[in-house]
Amino acid sequence: VEIKSFAKTTAQTGIEMEALTAVSVAALTVYDMCKAIDKSMVINEIKLLSKTGGKNGSYRRKNP
Repeated sequence: VEIKSFAKTTAQTGIEMEALTAVSVAALTVYDMCKAIDKSMVINEIKLLSKTGGKNGSYRRKNP
């Protein structure tokens, strides 16, 4: 399962945390729905792929 989140704000900083939180909550929801079938599921590789703007400028992961 691949989960992606997109977020937008006019604030100067912090939006990536909202996007990462959204992905984490979605992954936990999938786990909760599927745990009766397989409790050994693993949630991994939650990462920021890219962002624009903000205090430190733009970012794009080199190896998504």
